[in-house]
Amino acid sequence: MKRRDVLRNLAILPLSGSFLPVDSLLAAPAGPLTPGPNIYQSIGVYPVINCVGTYTIIGGSVERPEVVAAMHAASGFFVQYDELAFGVGRRLADLTGAEWGMVSAGCAAGIKHVTAACVTGGNPEKLIRIPDLSGFDKTEVVIPSSSRNVYDHAIRNIGAKIITVDSMEELRNALNSRTAMIYLNAGSDTLPGEKFALETIAGIANPKGIPILIDAAAEDLTIPNVHLKQGASIVAYSGGKALCGPQCAGLLLGRKDLLMSAWQASSPHHGPGRDNKVGKEEMMGMLAAVESWVTRDHVEKVKTWHTYLETISKQVLTISGIKTAVNEPQGLSNRSPSLTITWNPEKFNINGPEVAAELASIQPRIAVHSNQGDGSGNTSITIASGQMQPGNDKVVAERIVNILSQKHDKPKEMNPPSVNISGHWDVDIEFYSSTSRHAIFLEQDGNWIKGSHKGDFSMREMVGTVEGDQVKLSSSDRHIADGILFVFSGTVSGDTISGQIYLGEYIGAKFKATRHIQKVVRGPIKFPRVQPLTS
Repeated sequence: MKRRDVLRNLAILPLSGSFLPVDSLLAAPAGPLTPGPNIYQSIGVYPVINCVGTYTIIGGSVERPEVVAAMHAASGFFVQYDELAFGVGRRLADLTGAEWGMVSAGCAAGIKHVTAACVTGGNPEKLIRIPDLSGFDKTEVVIPSSSRNVYDHAIRNIGAKIITVDSMEELRNALNSRTAMIYLNAGSDTLPGEKFALETIAGIANPKGIPILIDAAAEDLTIPNVHLKQGASIVAYSGGKALCGPQCAGLLLGRKDLLMSAWQASSPHHGPGRDNKVGKEEMMGMLAAVESWVTRDHVEKVKTWHTYLETISKQVLTISGIKTAVNEPQGLSNRSPSLTITWNPEKFNINGPEVAAELASIQPRIAVHSNQGDGSGNTSITIASGQMQPGNDKVVAERIVNILSQKHDKPKEMNPPSVNISGHWDVDIEFYSSTSRHAIFLEQDGNWIKGSHKGDFSMREMVGTVEGDQVKLSSSDRHIADGILFVFSGTVSGDTISGQIYLGEYIGAKFKATRHIQKVVRGPIKFPRVQPLTS
């Protein structure tokens, strides 16, 4: 699974049957901070065993010991940041073979700084005008549709106009004097022979002097760098993923002139990048991560990951009806093996997402990927081993065996509805610091609901269910590189529905829907016989 994929298979909170309100998390008992193995528990927060990969929402990766040591050592001194950036840049160039290197406050921040560099050409008079690009020569960034993703907010934050192209011919035609750069998401049709192969694009862009930025956030670092060899100008990595560096650091490698301008657009300098501050500790920690990477035994690392999966597989295969399969990584992104555990949900009376929800909600909490159905009637969960820590395998195996060994009741038939919610509803939504008025238009057929949801800016389809007086409705506000899931869970009382809204990665909200009563003024409607003579 690519780092940039939406987290649709990641079960972190128990979503089966009920929602876990954020308020209940905020109300967890907390005492004074106590450093040590229970540092998080001391403030009422409980760690997660990571069996999904390097997802930022659960901490990315665990920093290498060398990284922790470097950050601790760096914290005790003052240093001039430009001098530090130049020293780090030279050393990164020596280690990686790139012309220059830079540490940013995460991969997305690095993308933002490089965009600023390409838009301004390193001119600070232009830099401080961002995101108002009036009068700028370079204002456009060309992106193939397969490379559009939620992280291109970093480009849009600079104020650049994104030109999305669907073919190589469109890309050729899109390049002009206003093109600041081309952005490519590594692996999204950019491999040799693919639709938007980097080498082909470089052959078009480089003679025109148009920089190419490759987003390789979760990829393994290659030396010499495969993307730079194929013609990229800059390649961006996340520090807190495969490199196991600081979670709030990114690594940029490539052309020195662009990276010097990107550093100028980064904190400690003022301007649009001041809000993406990277500290001396993260800069030295990121350098230490690269130093460690070039000397680490990666073959032995992968062997260790396989032993974790073997432990889990042996334990779950003691249950009749369970099958397992080891999946080897393809490509450079998220290169860790994984184990898929498959079963027939009708035999076990529990499916993959339900197992994932139970693993995620009971201590010790475990994050796994899940699949409700694979098309053959089976269901599954998947364990990624790349961020598992010693001893996790035994805990994970025990928990999964315990869940799948239990007797689970057959799913009950849906209760018939006791209400009819067909019609037009005005929906008042209460976010944490504002309110909004939406509208929903519903048609009910027994337990099933279909209709439309009018949000603040768009209309989208809605589906749902009704059991007794309990309603669940779902819609999705989709954009070319973004999306917000709305899941309403509420109780019907007369002409009102009230409850909570699950918003995926965003903090949830409360809602109250009131049936819309249309006032009808009865009277004849006349169809005009002629066009108007005045207007």
